Amino acid sequence: MSKRLKIIRARDAGNLRVKLWFSDETEQVVDIGEFIRNHPHPAYNRFLDADLFKTFQLDNGNIVWGEDWDLIFPVYQLHRGIADGDVIEQER
Repeated sequence: MSKRLKIIRARDAGNLRVKLWFSDETEQVVDIGEFIRNHPHPAYNRFLDADLFKTFQLDNGNIVWGEDWDLIFPVYQLHRGIADGDVIEQER
């Protein structure tokens, strides 16, 4: 049985990018800022502020921004080094 892929560590990599370490021992740097700039939305745009961007947290094996998971990406995409349009937005 295979284990669920999880993010086990994350750090700010500058310029709205994050460096991620995964449970399968791979590492990836992902440009989250590119996604935000290409998909403007009030819930995402505030994370273009570098200080607010750095407030991400790890929760249940994923990286999230905002108290209500305002910005989150599928782990499999981040594992491939991309942040694409399949963003899950929580209702308020």
